[in-house]
Amino acid sequence: MSYAAANYLVALAVAAVFVVLALGLFNMLRGGSPNLSQKLMRWRVGLQFCAIVLIMGVIWFRG
Repeated sequence: MSYAAANYLVALAVAAVFVVLALGLFNMLRGGSPNLSQKLMRWRVGLQFCAIVLIMGVIWFRG
């Protein structure tokens, strides 16, 4: 895996976390469904875990 590909994967993972976080906060602030907010926040936690694992893998790969 090249450095550029790893950088793009990390950026994509961080962007995914940001999008889900923003959607959850927007839903909560506009008074939307609490169940949807909870679901989005659970997705955020899962995506954060994946992003952290990916970032640590890239750091290990670069040595």
